[in-house]
Amino acid sequence: MSKKKKKQESNKIAIFEDKEIRRITIDGEWYFSVIDIIGVLSESSTPKRYWSDLKIQLESNGFQPYENIVQLKLLAKDGKKRITDVADTETMFRIIQSIPSKKAEPFKRWLARIGKERLDEIEQPAKAIERAKGYYVAKGHNPEWIQTRTVGIETRNSFTDTLQESGIKEKYEYAILTDEMYKSWAEFNTYEYKKHKNLTKNDSLRDNMTPLELATVIFNEATTTEILKETNADGFVETRKAVHIAGNITKEAIKKIEKQTGKKVVTHKNYKELDSPEIRKELAQQSAPKELNKGKKPIKKLLNPFDKKLKGLLNVPPEKD
Repeated sequence: MSKKKKKQESNKIAIFEDKEIRRITIDGEWYFSVIDIIGVLSESSTPKRYWSDLKIQLESNGFQPYENIVQLKLLAKDGKKRITDVADTETMFRIIQSIPSKKAEPFKRWLARIGKERLDEIEQPAKAIERAKGYYVAKGHNPEWIQTRTVGIETRNSFTDTLQESGIKEKYEYAILTDEMYKSWAEFNTYEYKKHKNLTKNDSLRDNMTPLELATVIFNEATTTEILKETNADGFVETRKAVHIAGNITKEAIKKIEKQTGKKVVTHKNYKELDSPEIRKELAQQSAPKELNKGKKPIKKLLNPFDKKLKGLLNVPPEKD
């Protein structure tokens, strides 16, 4: 298979029994890291060597690994992208059959379900959002943060769709506009914003924002989307102008919020700081039955910078009970 003929669409991590499986979509089909899967099923301490030996065994049985395996760059544990063997679902089933493991059957079912999920996400994008919620729950994020983050995903999708309708086609144009969007109200481009939060190049900026920062992004992108639609912006120059107008509106809102609260909207806090043991303890106390907290001083709700007016302004739907 020629890599040039295939379009790499996205990288995502799948989880099987708390183990990460790297994967990538190519022309709408999932390709999985062979080494990751072998590491899970064989439980070998040297999965690369196990795979090397297994390839010899497969070839002796008439299976040609090099005709069915693609080499692509995936993110490694050291944070760098490295060449690794990946295979589609059908090829992975063939490889799994050759690995004696009690986990083989459960893994086959998991692999089949993952394949179906990809089709479901194409037909119904909302399912991808629900799956993202489960991923964030597994990482330990609190419900309020997850609610805001997933609303932000929907707003981002609407924003990028509108950019495309405005004639933005090239990836570098999306990157420039995203940088200018952040710069217009946060005074940082993406790189500088990550540095401010002590993040690496490969860390997700939005996954490390506070709820108020996420809400600001939602407000900004929703505002930009409306301006683009109302002005019928066409091309990079007009779209960039709309981004700056929305940025100025957002910046004014930030000034009012900071004046009212006495706190900065753009902070250095990242996920590790937002998920400290102290915060987990306080969140647990908040969710405890009322009678347990009788006689105690009310606990100030953490990570909840919104009042009803602000929620209404940003159109953030209330959390489900």
